[in-house]
Amino acid sequence: MTARRIAYQGEPGANSHLISQRHYPDLEAVPCASFEDVFATVERGDADLAMIPIDNTLAGRVADIHHFLPTSRLHIVAEHFLRIQFTLMAVPGATLDSIETVHSHVHALGQCRRIIGMHGWRPIISGDTAGAAREVAEAGDTSQAAIAPPLAAEIYGLEVLASDVEDEDHNTTRFVVLSPDEVRAPAGNGPVVTSFIFNVRNLPAALYKALGGFATNGVNMTKLESYMVGGEFIATQFLAEVDGHPTDPGLARALEELAFFTTDVKILGVYPADPFRSR
Repeated sequence: MTARRIAYQGEPGANSHLISQRHYPDLEAVPCASFEDVFATVERGDADLAMIPIDNTLAGRVADIHHFLPTSRLHIVAEHFLRIQFTLMAVPGATLDSIETVHSHVHALGQCRRIIGMHGWRPIISGDTAGAAREVAEAGDTSQAAIAPPLAAEIYGLEVLASDVEDEDHNTTRFVVLSPDEVRAPAGNGPVVTSFIFNVRNLPAALYKALGGFATNGVNMTKLESYMVGGEFIATQFLAEVDGHPTDPGLARALEELAFFTTDVKILGVYPADPFRSR
């Protein structure tokens, strides 16, 4: 029997790899060079699931994901939250005093300005955090360090010089798990999130009227994001998320009203709400 696999974007040791191991330890984690490759890997059957970051408390929504979701044949089946923890790592023998340059993804460097500025290190942008750790390991230079998740130090044989070097302790990324099979969470078995996309009709107050049903039916909308599609300024697509199951009477009525003022309503997933939401 072929081992089940979960695809993620990045190199071994990336945060996507870390959370894949944490929640799906029995699945083989498959690194992919890009988000497009992750979607393609699952769609052609080379992996069973995809682990995709979708939002971050500091950086906002993850670029490109919202463009892949509407056209993908994959379905959201779960969500997971990861508190982002960055570690300063270098080759054995390096010290804080020997470090001159720090390598990492541009976002990670921006989220760890305090320690970089304190020591006067020169930041060097890499493709991703785990890739920076690999590059530092390959260089074997005690003047170079990487900022990456702790797992990367284990994978690439680096020593941890400092832990939790991020400036903010509330840096959290939300990941969604995608599957080629639509598996909806059952109703009445705990909190559920419903994610869907829609296009509003090009009519006055169409968005206001489309969303009115959620308010009048007592449905809590936790996300509403817009983006352009097809290069047209009048074709605005929305990604929305609400608390509840589509079979709940209130949400069912709200979705029915939504259809009157929109086109192309598509439910992306109905999945259990992660306990992190209630913290």
